[in-house]
Amino acid sequence: MATFFLIMIYLSFISLGLPDSLLGAAWPVMQAEYGAAFGMAGVINIVIASGTIVSSLMSGALLKRLGTGQITLISCLMTAAALLGFSFAPSIIWLLALALPLGLGAGSVDAALNHYVATHYQAHHMSWLHCFWGVGATLGPIIMSGFMHDHDLWRNGYFTISLIQFALVVLLAFTLPLWKRMENIQSHAVKESQAQPSRGRSEKMLQTKGVKLTLLTFLFYCGAEASVGLWGSSFLVNVKELPAALAAVWVAMYYGGITVGRFITGFVTFKVSNRILIRSGLLVSFAGASLLMLPLPTYYSLIGLLLLGLGFAPIYPCMLHDTPERFGKEQSQKLMGYQMAVAYTGATFLPPLLGWLAAQTTVSILPFFIAFYIVFMLYGSERVNRIMKQRIAQSETI
Repeated sequence: MATFFLIMIYLSFISLGLPDSLLGAAWPVMQAEYGAAFGMAGVINIVIASGTIVSSLMSGALLKRLGTGQITLISCLMTAAALLGFSFAPSIIWLLALALPLGLGAGSVDAALNHYVATHYQAHHMSWLHCFWGVGATLGPIIMSGFMHDHDLWRNGYFTISLIQFALVVLLAFTLPLWKRMENIQSHAVKESQAQPSRGRSEKMLQTKGVKLTLLTFLFYCGAEASVGLWGSSFLVNVKELPAALAAVWVAMYYGGITVGRFITGFVTFKVSNRILIRSGLLVSFAGASLLMLPLPTYYSLIGLLLLGLGFAPIYPCMLHDTPERFGKEQSQKLMGYQMAVAYTGATFLPPLLGWLAAQTTVSILPFFIAFYIVFMLYGSERVNRIMKQRIAQSETI
């Protein structure tokens, strides 16, 4: 039963990943059809992520009232309906209206499932969980590019993805009793863990040393990942002069790098710590951004995108899994929701900011901004590592 439940969690993360890369892959064609400004994709992205931020912050209260199973079912249903609406949207105004339920459908389930896995499973499951998000994020632009290859049928791409989402809704509806059963087991385990003392119990969460820097690292990570996903295709079309359909495939390879990297990371975690994996991922991703910055032949851009994906792969799941270890299990549930909200804040504001700047200058600034984000993340991660070492040393001397 526990294994089947874990499979359902994995499938739910495919659902989370499918819509995330669609807008960026289809935007060069959608922009021309609607006659929209280049930066309008950033505005749509703001609305999507704003809904996700709100639902992330409300995740604790919603979970207590509805439970993980119902939250997952409702979220997937909202996402499927919004994607179906995208496929018929007659104007940008409709896209903006549908973007809100698309975002609301992601936040609560993301925070809930991440906390469950971080608390009850080992590090390799967290990497594989986000690997399945990568499966969805990779399939999205591949499906979209298939419809745009000859006839620019981006609407058919959105329609197809919505059907996949509705199929998962049906599966979740049939397995809802299993979710309720596992939630009861989880609730009993949480009560037992709260009966034991945990680190940081007497400290206010946001005043805990290292928390704010960790939140900033989440903000810049999701900003970087989303910026490449949203503007990568436009960068390849406008700077490298690739056809839109081929650019969508190359962006899919970026998400493929994230997916494969997280699958491999799941095995590596048996031998290598989360902290080393985060550091290595940041260095690899910086190498990828550097290849995009340099005036090299076009195929080096594909290598750069792959390195960005592979480098990004371990960062997010390893940081999430380290949350209970760094700040204590008692604080981790609430902090997980904060991390989701801040992460989506980065995904909300940094890509459209970059899009606005690109509209004023050139989209070739993309890799320079990504490199800056990576450097900040490296600083923040290493600084938090030092704080954790100091805390351990102090506790051992007491």
